[in-house]
Amino acid sequence: TFIHESNSFAGKSNIMLGKKATRIFAGTEGLEKFFPAEKIMVTGNPVRTSITGSRISREEAIRFFSLEASKKTLLVVGGSLGAKSVNEAIGKGLEKITGAGLQLIWQTGKPYAPIAKEITKGLNTVWAGDFIAQMEYAYAAADVVVARAGAMTVAEICVVNRPVLFVPYPFAAEDHQTVNAMQLVNKHAALMVKDSEAKEKLVFMAIELAKDPAKQEEMKMNLAPLAIADADKRIATAIMNILNGKNF
Repeated sequence: TFIHESNSFAGKSNIMLGKKATRIFAGTEGLEKFFPAEKIMVTGNPVRTSITGSRISREEAIRFFSLEASKKTLLVVGGSLGAKSVNEAIGKGLEKITGAGLQLIWQTGKPYAPIAKEITKGLNTVWAGDFIAQMEYAYAAADVVVARAGAMTVAEICVVNRPVLFVPYPFAAEDHQTVNAMQLVNKHAALMVKDSEAKEKLVFMAIELAKDPAKQEEMKMNLAPLAIADADKRIATAIMNILNGKNF
């Protein structure tokens, strides 16, 4: 039996299953407090090949969203349904963002999409839509990212190596998104703002990061060692080795 724990704080089901599992594949380090250390193998989280294998240039990606290559680009994503606090903060601070010379790719989710469409009408420096199917273009266009801190999002941002401001979803089980974000924050590879403080702080922090090339480079340097682009192969190889009687 094999299980995979994608988050930095293990879920209760995986903790129970881990007691009898043959191997426990982990998205991050530091899960020894949840599982027997000798069973753990840190593999990272599988990231879709459209992202790990992307060769899309920034210029091509900027054209995809009909934006300007000369401007710094802020990418805001809140998951498939969007993030209420993030959307409200961006909506409230839209003039500050555009006034700072930034352009915006804003994935709103369906509930907020009509509002975003209305308040961005006529703004040629903003792309707003309920969903982005081709995230490889969004990451390639972005200079700075604002996002939730689900395990897959964190893994993708490490792979694409983009400076990030996390706004963890506060109601995730065991508050695991905050733990996910702090793994990077503690390595000076990300910034974080609490969901409850997003309306007051998010836009200011995002603009400040976008205007600070030195901070961006520091974050990229610290993100690079955390990127794992072949987690799927690591997991599959380990399973096959164990099934064939080899040690992992």
